Amino acid sequence: MTEVTTHRFASFDGLELAWHELGAGRPVVLLHGFFSDAATNWLKYGHAAAIAARGFRVIMPDLRAHGASAKPHDAAAYPLDVLAHDGLALVRHLGLTDYDLGGYSLGARATVRMLAMGAAPARAIVSGMGYEGVRSVGQRIDFFRRVLTEPGFERGTPEWAAQAFLKTTGGDAAALVHLLDTFVSTSDAELARIAQPVLVLCGSDDQDNGSAEALAGALPHARYQAVPGNHMSAVTKPELGTAIADFLAA
Repeated sequence: MTEVTTHRFASFDGLELAWHELGAGRPVVLLHGFFSDAATNWLKYGHAAAIAARGFRVIMPDLRAHGASAKPHDAAAYPLDVLAHDGLALVRHLGLTDYDLGGYSLGARATVRMLAMGAAPARAIVSGMGYEGVRSVGQRIDFFRRVLTEPGFERGTPEWAAQAFLKTTGGDAAALVHLLDTFVSTSDAELARIAQPVLVLCGSDDQDNGSAEALAGALPHARYQAVPGNHMSAVTKPELGTAIADFLAA
């Protein structure tokens, strides 16, 4: 298997973003979650390697304000749907026409937005995401705004856990907080127009973004699959990468 390589490109607005690549074969673009990065979400726990081993070129961008990508503090750098626009810009930059697309948590929401905006992958993976998380994006915004702007949460609280994760990834709170103003809800009509086969994959104890089963039901060609864990732990377990690899290789 080839080594991980890192590349950079200018997104739709000229901002420099990074992406990482592993493997050779059919391209699949995978988007990571909020506060995370490609290395933490896809490389650290072996998911990208498991997918690449099945004959795929795994393309993993660091989202705007994350990882090795630019982290501007100017609100003007964060228009509505910016992550979806970045994803579409990467697809154009790489000249991808026959590819697959997926994401975890925030990356899953960005995947749905890309599909709603006309992205045309053959298949899609929406993981760590539920119906409410794409239909009513405001439900989690207040939580994350507190995490990013208020220090000193009690140990063991969800806010404390999120801040601890942010520290492990070296996240830039002053940049990340602007992303909260870019989220766009996806209507039932938009979901119903998504024609691709979709794997809706979620931890069996993950309700952070609502019901994954309900999301699968709102998509015309989706199936739901559970993997062990909650929102934070499911991504650390090999079952996640195996499920994605099995879906793509079928």
